[in-house]
Amino acid sequence: MPGQSGAPPPRAQTPAPAALPPDLPQGPAHPGLPPAVLAGSRQLLSGGKMSQSSAEAEEKACSRQRSQVKVNEYKENQDIFHTSLRPVQTTVLGKTAKVYLAPFSLTNYKLGQFKCSKSLLEKNSNDAVMCKKFKKTELKKTCRKILIPKMKALSSKAESTLQKSSLDVHAETNELEHQDSSDAVILNVDLESSDEDATPDLDDFSGLSPYERKRLKNISENANFFASLQLSESAARLREMIKKRQPPKSKRKTPKKRENEIGCRRSMRLLKVDPSGVSLPATPAQPTLVEDENPLLPPGPLEMIPENQDDNNELFKEFLQTWGEMSKTSRKNTEKGLSSIKSYKANLNGMVISEDTVHKVTNSSIFSVALHPSETRILVAAGAKHGQIGLWDLTQQRKEDGTYVFYPHSQPISCLYFSPANPAHLLSLSYDGTLRCGDFSKAIFEEVYRNERSGFSSFDFLTEDASTLLVGHWDGSMSLVDRRTPGTSFEKLISSSLRKIRTVHVHPVYRQYIMAAGLRDIHIYDIRHLKLRGSQPLISSTEHKKSIASAYFSPVTGNRVVTTCADCKLRIFDSSCISSQIPLLTTIRHNTITGRWLTRFQAVWDPKQEDCIIVGSMAHPRRVEIFHETGERVHSFLGECLLSVCSINVMHPTRYIMAGGNSSGRLHVFMN
Repeated sequence: MPGQSGAPPPRAQTPAPAALPPDLPQGPAHPGLPPAVLAGSRQLLSGGKMSQSSAEAEEKACSRQRSQVKVNEYKENQDIFHTSLRPVQTTVLGKTAKVYLAPFSLTNYKLGQFKCSKSLLEKNSNDAVMCKKFKKTELKKTCRKILIPKMKALSSKAESTLQKSSLDVHAETNELEHQDSSDAVILNVDLESSDEDATPDLDDFSGLSPYERKRLKNISENANFFASLQLSESAARLREMIKKRQPPKSKRKTPKKRENEIGCRRSMRLLKVDPSGVSLPATPAQPTLVEDENPLLPPGPLEMIPENQDDNNELFKEFLQTWGEMSKTSRKNTEKGLSSIKSYKANLNGMVISEDTVHKVTNSSIFSVALHPSETRILVAAGAKHGQIGLWDLTQQRKEDGTYVFYPHSQPISCLYFSPANPAHLLSLSYDGTLRCGDFSKAIFEEVYRNERSGFSSFDFLTEDASTLLVGHWDGSMSLVDRRTPGTSFEKLISSSLRKIRTVHVHPVYRQYIMAAGLRDIHIYDIRHLKLRGSQPLISSTEHKKSIASAYFSPVTGNRVVTTCADCKLRIFDSSCISSQIPLLTTIRHNTITGRWLTRFQAVWDPKQEDCIIVGSMAHPRRVEIFHETGERVHSFLGECLLSVCSINVMHPTRYIMAGGNSSGRLHVFMN
C-alpha cells in the first residue's frame, strides 16, 4: 500500500466456505490443498449437480466480503511429494477472493496426496470401508475404487463448463503475474504416474525397495518380450525345413511298341550270330598272364657277364684274372692287440675323400657293402635293391673301366661277404630266397642255397673255413647249410622263438653261440641245443622299445654286442660272460630315423679296433661317425665330396680304408 513502506499489507479474513453438496463430508479442509482446489474437487465429486443460482449467490457473498479475504500463503515445495517437468499452473489471488474451477484428472494425480475423510468412506456402502490407520497400500486401492468411477461419470456438459472456466483462469493469471509472489498459490499436478502406481502387479510388494521393484519389473518385461518372439515355434519350423525331402520319383510312361515297327539294326558280329542266323559257339577265354615285377632267376649257376661291358672286353678278362689270383695270397693275421685311441685317431684324420673316390656303381639303393681284404689293391662290392652287384676296382685310372655290374638276384641283396678262406669268392644273399657264390676264377655265380617258400634276411659263416653257413629267414626260422654237400638245400631247419629275424651273427671265438636280432628282442642260442621246434634261447634281451635294425658281436673277442634301434639309440652290451643275461654298458643317442627312401642304418665294428663302431649320420654337413664303446665320439668323416647320407659303411680289416654306400647307388671311399 502507498504510504506504508516496509509494512506488510493487511490480511483479509477468510470467507466462509460455500455450502457443500450433501454427499460430501463436511470435515475440515484438506491440509495439503488450498480451499479453492478443495472446493473444485468437491464440485467434481458431486457429479456437477450445483445449480446456477447457488453459484451466483456464492459469487455475491464473495464480492461483499472482498476486503476481508485472507490469501493463503504457499511455501515452495510444501506438501508436494513429486515434481514434474510438465508446465505448472499457477493461480494468483488478490484481495478479491474468487473461486475458479479448473479441470483436472485425478487418475494422473498422486493418490497419496489426498486423504479420504472418514465420513466419505463410511457413506459409500458398496465399497470396502477402511480406516485411516490401515496400511498405505490398502488405502490406495480403496481410493482408486471410489474416485475413478466418479470421475468417469462426469457429463460432457460439465466438462465444457469447466474448460471455459479454465480459460478464464489462465487469462487472469497472466494479468496478475507481476504481483507479490508471496501471495501465489502454486498448483502442481504431475501428469506422469510413477513406476510404482503404473504397475498394479507390484502393489503386493509394498515392502520392497525401489530398486527391487524396478528389477522385478524388468524381469517381467523381458519374459514377456521373449514370449512374444515365439522362439520355440521358429525352431520347430526350422527343423521341418532341415529335414531332407525325398524328391518324388518321376514315373515315366513307357512307350508302347507297335506291332509292325522295325527295330534298330545291330551288328551280327557283336550278337555272335552268323549271316544264316545260327548262333556261333562261345570262344574260350584266354588266361591273362600277370608279369611279376621281380621274377626269380632260373636255378643253377649263372655266368658272370657284366651288364655294362662287352663280353670280349680285354679289361674284364684282366680283371677276372687279377682277382682270381688273390686266393693264392696269404691272409695276414688280424688278431693283433688294440692300438691306442690316440694313434687310432691320428690314422683316421689322415683318411680323406676326393672326386676320384666317389662313383655310381648301381642303379638303385645300396643295401650291403663289402671290402676285399687285399693288401695291394682296392676292390669294393655293393649289393643293390634290384638284385645288382657292383664291383669297383679303384686301382684303374678311369673309374668307368674298373666298374662292372652283374644281376645274380632279382630282389634286394641284404648281405654281402668275401669268403674268409678264399677271398676270390664273393657270397651274396637276397630277399628272393637264394644264396650265391661269385667265383672270379671260374667267372660264374654258383647257387649255394635256394628256398622259394621263405625269403632270406642275412647269413654268417658258422666255421672259419666258410664251409658251413647260418642263414636267417624273415619268418623267424634259421637254416644250417653245408657248402660241401651237393645240391642247394639246407642241412637243418630250426624254428626259433622269434617271429621275424633281421640279422644273424656267430660269435668269433665261441662259434657255438649265435645271435639273432628280431623285431624288438635279441636272442642268443647255443647251436648244440637247437631243436626243430620250440628252441629256447640262452639269453633274451628286452631293452629295445622299437624295431631293431641289426645286432653284431665285436669282431675279434666277441666281448661286446652293438645294436641299432629305431628309438634313436645305439646300445652296447657286455657279452664277455654269456650266462643268463648280458648287461647293458652304454647307450648312445643317435638319429636313426632314415625315412622311407633311405636304407636303414646299421652300426658295425671296426675289425682293426674292436672297441669302436662305425655308423651313418643324418646330421649336416653329411658325415660318417665313429664312436667308442664308452659313447665318446672318436671321429667324423667329412668332405666336400660327401653330399649324401651313407647308410651302409664298412672298414677294411687291415688297412685304413672306409667305404660307404648311399641310396642312389653311389660309393664313397675314404682312404689315406
